[in-house]
Order: sequence, then C-alpha cells, then structure tokens
Amino acid sequence: MQRLQVLKETFFGLDAVQQQLAVGSAVAAGGILAYLMLRRSEVKSIPLGEGWWGAGEKPLLEDDKVYPFKVQTSDEEIKDLHERIDRARYSDALEDGGFHYGFNSTHLKKVVSYWRHEFDWKKQVSVLNKYPHFKTKIEGLDVHFIHVRPPHRENQKVLPLMLVHGWPGSFYEFYKILPLLTENQDGLAFEVICPSIPGYGFSDAPRKQGFDSLATARVFLTLMERLGFSQFYLQGGDWGSLITTNMAQMKPQCVKGLHLNMLNSTRGFKVLMSLMIGPYLPFLVGLNREDVRRLFPFFEKNVWEILRESGYFHIQATKPDTAGCGVNDSPVGLAAYIMEKFSSWTDLSNRNLMDGGLERKFSLDDLLTNVMIYWTTGSIVSSMRFYKENLKSNPNNRIDAKTGIFVPTGLAAFPHELMHCPKSWARIRYRNIYSYTFMPRGGHFAAFEEPQLLADDIIQFVKKVEK
Repeated sequence: MQRLQVLKETFFGLDAVQQQLAVGSAVAAGGILAYLMLRRSEVKSIPLGEGWWGAGEKPLLEDDKVYPFKVQTSDEEIKDLHERIDRARYSDALEDGGFHYGFNSTHLKKVVSYWRHEFDWKKQVSVLNKYPHFKTKIEGLDVHFIHVRPPHRENQKVLPLMLVHGWPGSFYEFYKILPLLTENQDGLAFEVICPSIPGYGFSDAPRKQGFDSLATARVFLTLMERLGFSQFYLQGGDWGSLITTNMAQMKPQCVKGLHLNMLNSTRGFKVLMSLMIGPYLPFLVGLNREDVRRLFPFFEKNVWEILRESGYFHIQATKPDTAGCGVNDSPVGLAAYIMEKFSSWTDLSNRNLMDGGLERKFSLDDLLTNVMIYWTTGSIVSSMRFYKENLKSNPNNRIDAKTGIFVPTGLAAFPHELMHCPKSWARIRYRNIYSYTFMPRGGHFAAFEEPQLLADDIIQFVKKVEK
C-alpha cells in the first residue's frame, strides 16, 4: 500500500509532458507483455493421434522391418492394356476447342497411338528401378518409398530430406530432381526419401474411412523415425504441401526446415484489406508489384479461374468411387483424366492449344509412366478418395488450420501455380519464413517441370537454415 502511495505521489509530481510519457511507456510495456504472454500460450504443435488402416482388427504386434521392393511387369499385363486400348471409343472433338473442354479427343488419339505402338513399359520399369525401392508396414499399410543416398565424399555434410508428391502425381515426379539434390553442393548433399501417399501407386490403400493428411503425416513421421532420422528437412507441393506442413506441426522438434512450392491463402481481416487496398496502394498492405501482377484482378484470377479448373475437386471430394470406376476400367479414360491436369496446371494458356502444350515441359514417356503407375496398381479410386477424407467437414475447423507453423520455412512461388499466396499472407500461418522466392517460370508440378529451379531454391533455403 505504501508503494502505491509513493508511486501516486511521484506520478502527480511530474509535469504534464512527463505524465504523458510515463502513461505511454506503461501502455507500451503492457502491450509487449500481453503479446509475449500470448505467444507463450499459443499452441505450437498438434497431437500425433493414432490409427489403424488395414483390413480387419489391429493385431497385437506389427512387423516393423523395411523390405526391398522392385517394380515389375509382365507380358500379360501389357497385353491386357493393349487390348483395352484397342477397344477404346472416342467422341468427336469440337472445332477449335483446344483443351477448354478437357483433353481434346483428336490429340488424345495421337497420344494413345504412341502409347499403344511406341511406348515401352518394360524399359520404363527399368527406369523406375534405377533408384532403390522399399516397403514397410505402418498402421496396417505397406508404405512404399524410394531412398536415395548421395555418393560418398570427404568432408561432405549429408542432410535427410523427404519429398512428398500430390495428385495426380507420384514419386516419379522427383526422378529428375534427385540427381541435383544428391550431388555435392559446396560440401552439402541430401539423402532423399520419396514415399508414395497411401492409396497412391505402390503404397497400400487404406481399408477404413478417415485417412486424411493428418494420418498421412503421422505415417510419414513414423517412416522417418524407422529409418533412423531424428531431424530432417521436408519439401512438398499439392497434397504434399499440406502433409509436410502437418508433419512440422506434429513434431516441430524433428523438422529442421520446411520447403513448399504451393500453399493456400488464408482468410481474415489482413487478407480482406489486401484485396481492397492492394491494387491501388500495395505497399500499405505488404504486397509488391509482382504480388499485384499475380493476384489481380482477383476475382478473375482467383475465383473464376479456380471454378473453371476445380470440377474434378468437387467430384472427388463428394463421390470419388462413382467417377473413379470409369477411369479405373479404361486406360484411355485414365490417361485423359490425369494428363489433362499436366496441361492446364502447368500453364492455363495451354488450354488454347490443340495439343494442350503437353510436350512443352514433359515427354510423352514421362507422362505415360506416371499414368502407368496409377493403371498397373489400380490406385486411381483410392487416390481420389483422399479429397473426400480431407473435406468431409470444414477444413478451417480442423486443429491444423488453427495452429501456426513455427519451423524454418522456405516458399517457392511459381508464376503459373493455380493460386498465388503473397509472403504477407503466408506469414499469418508460417511464422518463421527464412526465404520467399518469386520463381521466374513454372507451374504446379515444380519438380517435374523445373527440377533445376526447384533444387536451387531448396539448396539456398537449407544453407540459410544451416548457418
């Protein structure tokens, strides 16, 4: 009580200017203290949870060994494919329709003719097997992955890095970037792990409902632990972006750095103000000229364009099995469904071209190899279900959507990505951004399209973190 009286007498003994300074200092100190308390109380991780996704009841013990795996094919498999291709039925293409209505059937016939008569699946299987493949059982599922170690060199620092694909891609997307990451870069090289999301390619499909990105993140964290890695880097785009983000939220102490080439913008007052003021005074809301060029006019680029390109999304998020049965039965239907995304998602202007611009960035062998991974494993339906599992309820109400990401983060913003997320928006969730790069070219399938650009950005990010 005496101390309060002394403070009171001291305060009223000051002149007016000194009183204002004292009040201002107290308010500022209180604000800083409140901010620090809020930061301390903010949740910085999410629960791991648990699950079992195999058929039947969970056994008491699960085999945790890692087994070598090899991609294989047979004459019977290829014969069946050719017979189905030969029975394909096509519709007539619209004149000058390009790829605006989907995969142009006139060009589809040319692609399928190459597939039937020139594509060598046995040769591509050998290409797939150039890197070591493995499987291990986690939560009832055989999880497939490739594991590539760098050549041994003296005084070389080797860092583990997991690369995670999305839909309709596969681990094969990373085959061109792998040699760039495993070669020595100023004494630095990566030991790379590329898993197949369960339900995709050579990983088992979940047999129970509910296998979402959180379950995938936990499975992949178990995989890294099983391989002996206590700390590692992560990289992802498409679903891989969400999965690796969830991994960083679950075990931030294990994730040395998170690098993404796709992230969705968040809602909120800051984003709203950016949309209102950004076109006119971008610097006031944390945008620069390149942000403005990529974002605006906002409704045309980020609402109408997304509506034009997201029909598949609504189908797969609601009734994936209905749409999936057709493309699982028809190789031509499957090729059209998958390869159309490698046209428009690489560059929306490709829709104006009769050939969809498919071979501007990719070879037909590469595109068809990715299709064959889905065809030979019969995994298109289970891969489509991943949308349903992640969107059964409002994703903004999930625990991961309400939790920040605090690990060092690097973001590569490719100009033809479906949606642009400015750095100022990314900071709302990703609280520790080490690097943000406006990439000079490229679209959604970054590692497949521009392996050198993506590798360079990953390496510069990791070097910043390691310093």
